[in-house]
Amino acid sequence: MLLASNTKKQMATCKACGKDFISFRPLAQVCSISCAKKHVASQKKEEKQKFKARKEKVKPRSKWMQEAQSEFNRYIRLRDRGLPCISCDRDNKSKQNAGHFLSTGARPELRFDERNVHKQCEHCNSYLSGNQAAYRIRLIKRIGLELVEWLEGPHEPNKHTIDDLRQIKETYRAKAKELENQWDQTTKSAPPSGPGLTQEPD
Repeated sequence: MLLASNTKKQMATCKACGKDFISFRPLAQVCSISCAKKHVASQKKEEKQKFKARKEKVKPRSKWMQEAQSEFNRYIRLRDRGLPCISCDRDNKSKQNAGHFLSTGARPELRFDERNVHKQCEHCNSYLSGNQAAYRIRLIKRIGLELVEWLEGPHEPNKHTIDDLRQIKETYRAKAKELENQWDQTTKSAPPSGPGLTQEPD
């Protein structure tokens, strides 16, 4: 004599593919092994996003400032790729920095002003304290005396909030990515370098 099965069939909706399926278990969430793998991957991604959100919620303003400055500086180096050092006018292959004409300590309100920041070689930026006298001469040639005098003039104080810094970080990350894509397209379409000709390294 066969015993009646206590297993009850019920309809459920797959958490991975969204399709309805017949479930033989009350807590079944997926309809197949492949959907189970997708569901686990989705849960891991969601947990990672939640952890990131919790981490950013307690991130201090100083950390936001550091990250925003890093993205901004990266954009400046990409924007000025191919240009010589703003101070010494040499196109050397040493480390390149994003050098502020008026320092962030003296003029924090100009920290993220693109007109105040240009590619500068490591020697001028770090060992000559910005080499400002030479910087000013070539900055006038690049953006004009009127703008240089405007930079040197008085400005309203600007204490960036965390929301400001988050927006600055996202904005310059996107702008840097766009420049990288443009550079990639240019290098792909350029003819191969001949003997004695080299392309500038990234």
